Amino acid sequence: MTRTRTITFAIAGGLAVGNLYWAQPLIEEIAKSLAVSSSVAASLVTVTQLGYALGIFLIVPLGDVLNRKRMIPLILGLSALALIAAAVAPTFSVLLAALGGVGLTTVSAQLLTPLASELASPDERGRVLGTIASGALIGVLLSRTISGAVAEFIGWRAIYVLAAILTVILAVVLSFILPRLQKRPATNYFRLLGSVFTTVAHHRAALPTVFISSAVFCVFSLFWTSLTYLLTAAPFSLSVGQIGLFGLAGLVGAVGARRAGSFHDRGWSVPASGISLTLLALSLIGAWLAQSSVIAMIVVVIALDLAAQGTLVLGQTRLLSLPGQNRSRLNTAFVVGNFLGGAIGSAVSGPLWSAGGWNAVIAVAGVIIALSLVVWGTTRRRLADPS
Repeated sequence: MTRTRTITFAIAGGLAVGNLYWAQPLIEEIAKSLAVSSSVAASLVTVTQLGYALGIFLIVPLGDVLNRKRMIPLILGLSALALIAAAVAPTFSVLLAALGGVGLTTVSAQLLTPLASELASPDERGRVLGTIASGALIGVLLSRTISGAVAEFIGWRAIYVLAAILTVILAVVLSFILPRLQKRPATNYFRLLGSVFTTVAHHRAALPTVFISSAVFCVFSLFWTSLTYLLTAAPFSLSVGQIGLFGLAGLVGAVGARRAGSFHDRGWSVPASGISLTLLALSLIGAWLAQSSVIAMIVVVIALDLAAQGTLVLGQTRLLSLPGQNRSRLNTAFVVGNFLGGAIGSAVSGPLWSAGGWNAVIAVAGVIIALSLVVWGTTRRRLADPS
């Protein structure tokens, strides 16, 4: 993994995963444009994440057997078509289907990550994967800022046109920069999918790592989706563009966590995960206290994204450092778990907000992180087991 290739993979991951979140700060704008309620419009984020989880499960395991130099640019091309369909969608139902297609096809980042793990030497694997994972989270956060700004000036549809153009450019670049790899034996597709579960069961550290990461991503998605409701309402009453700027605050935390993978390289992966989970719990307490202050909420966003990113980077690096040639399947389990958790987080955000506002959101998020800390504490030895 050269520096150029690492940075390119990080940019590719950021754009691919960012495609899932263009709609998040635009919920109210899209609801008005297509004449649906805000709670119905919020389903766009959920459907996109569910499509992504399905795409990860059905497509990413193929990275262990197919030619990724051809496969990744092809998938990016399909993603560009789905983005164009979203841009021109005449009704909400068509937009919902198009964004489901975006989720299904925007899986290139999760093909690049296990590839990077294969190409990196063991003593630099954590650093490389940390950089690429940070690129993905930066894409998630910047997507909110960019989509909010673009929507405010030229409408929400323009962001999907821009994303489609960038995706095509990225497909061309990767077709040149991806290395040629040794061909692997073919296998039955359904047996390949089934082996995702057996691969996770085979490694003692895999299941608790997947659970903790999924819970963290559930809280991450619940927080960011609900934050749109909080910032739209009094006393904040912010515009779409102003809400999008909060992504820049989260960007500080994401960049700060970029080197979390280096703790794995030094053998500190498990204790560092516990520290990250504790910081995440403290961030939620801060979010509850900061619900009427913009400055305090910015500080909370930085801390929360730093903690979430640190936990996710360490968990993914542990999984992709396990022995064997099944890294795409381990990454499939990791990401499917994350985005099922994320889909649950975004799905319950609307009902929680309607039922009890910000207090209900933070209470549920706190329970989830408390459970994650219990799992971390009771499985520390398993998490440190490289078998």
